[in-house]
Amino acid sequence: MKSFDSYFSLENGINTIDKDVYFGYIEYLQNKADKLSDVSINSYLRGLRVFLKHCMSEKYIREFKVELIRQTETIKEPYTSVELNKLLEKPDIKKCDFVEYRTWVLENFFLGTGVRLSTAISIKIKEIDFENFLIKLSKTKNRNQQYIPLSNNLAQILKEYLEYRGGDLEDYLFCNKFGKQLTTEGAKTAVQRYNERRGVERTSIHLFRHTFAKLWVTNGGDIFTLQRLLGHKSLEMVRRYVNLYGNEIQKQYTMYNPLDNFIEEKQKTIRLHH
Repeated sequence: MKSFDSYFSLENGINTIDKDVYFGYIEYLQNKADKLSDVSINSYLRGLRVFLKHCMSEKYIREFKVELIRQTETIKEPYTSVELNKLLEKPDIKKCDFVEYRTWVLENFFLGTGVRLSTAISIKIKEIDFENFLIKLSKTKNRNQQYIPLSNNLAQILKEYLEYRGGDLEDYLFCNKFGKQLTTEGAKTAVQRYNERRGVERTSIHLFRHTFAKLWVTNGGDIFTLQRLLGHKSLEMVRRYVNLYGNEIQKQYTMYNPLDNFIEEKQKTIRLHH
């Protein structure tokens, strides 16, 4: 509302807001000096839409369709294998502090599950099922609880971490150095410092989610399972991953294609006989 008021002073009277004012506000956002992304603009518009619809329902203003702009979602380039090698190299537990070790575990967790930050920091120790190799996700973006598999390697990492971390079953899996739940800002700051110390300039936590998706697709994982693991309601987002990494899939297809390999082996045999 502060943003909208900077464009159209509400002192002019709510009843003067109409479709022209609304679309004028969109142009105002698109032409701001500090360039806003389409995603950010739509975030502003969603907030304003709640207010405008209330005004319409109370007959303060005439009804008009409050549309969002068509946004172009770009998926940033995932972490490279060089960056991952730097980030996933295990620190010396005897020499490093708790924050560094926990951040190493956290980054392994992101790459091994593809979960969002808000989901990861909401997981409690009791929700890690080592016996059945499952992780319960109680807090997700679509608000549906779900279970995802726990890989063998990540299970070993978490077992060792919990021996080091301690805590009760009701405690949060990822905590700060005082044993309290790790906050969003705390995690972002820790990852930024950790990555920069290891010579990795990019420090995005969400990038691990894209990296998980890319490696899943390029390693031959099916998109239906990926959709379930990432918690997407539709296949639209996972199709984007397939489209983005299609060239790498093509390389693998050429490399591992059964017909091509069979013919090449046959030709090798013929050459050997000659």
